[in-house]
Amino acid sequence: MLLNDSDRPRSPVDLRIDVPHSARMYDYYLDGKDNFTADREAANLVLAEFPQARTAARQNRAFLRRATRYLAASAGVRQFLDIGTGIPTSPNLHEIAQANTPEARIVYVDNDPIVLSHARALLTSSPQGVTAYLDANLLEPARILDSEDVRDTLDLTRPVGLSLIAVLHFLPDDADPYGIVATLLDALPSGSYLTLTHATADFARAQADQAAAIYRARGIPAQARSLDEVDCFFDGLELIDPGVVVAHHWRPDAAPPTGHVEVTLTDDEVSCYAAVGRKP
Repeated sequence: MLLNDSDRPRSPVDLRIDVPHSARMYDYYLDGKDNFTADREAANLVLAEFPQARTAARQNRAFLRRATRYLAASAGVRQFLDIGTGIPTSPNLHEIAQANTPEARIVYVDNDPIVLSHARALLTSSPQGVTAYLDANLLEPARILDSEDVRDTLDLTRPVGLSLIAVLHFLPDDADPYGIVATLLDALPSGSYLTLTHATADFARAQADQAAAIYRARGIPAQARSLDEVDCFFDGLELIDPGVVVAHHWRPDAAPPTGHVEVTLTDDEVSCYAAVGRKP
């Protein structure tokens, strides 16, 4: 089954390719092709100060794959709400979840014009499952929860996997990120999960601070947070082992087969925390 809100009439999308965009910069770090000159110029400035950005982006994606696989295959989660989706990068969350649980239902949420223009790539569900795309802002959690897309696709009386991957570090403290996460979790039942990653300056402060300054100078809010600050997003939740850790330490996949080179990453090369927590 396919729930496709991209078939509804829409106003023309202004991609503003003359100014850098966080989703397109992230796409560039991942060697994607959905970015423009302004994005590449800004991203290269970041990479000059913080060369870890490419590694951090790749480890974010690797964590998303592992965490989603855990929730679908081991924790029995059949519904996912992914906010701050970003430009589609295969495998997308629904592909991972439905590979393990074909009947999984997923709602993607983003308000970035570039993501909206690629929404159809996020709506190719398995025949047994459902995917939907909602054009909405994380800053308005009540609107997300009350939307027709969420209400028609997800059963909020049953556990939901809430995914906030590489998005909260674009919410400064004055945007009340903790309150936003609490609002979302309050609407979800016992047995739901929060999955997130968040940039940190704990391991390379000068570099991370300079990278954040480059984003802010181009109108993109950015704020790295410490281990304790990231841990606070999980207040009241049961952290899944190993807790809040640098992303590549969260349940890493088995070592590569004999004869393959294993790349050993340091914490400062990844510089983002990751965790999964269960709502009791």
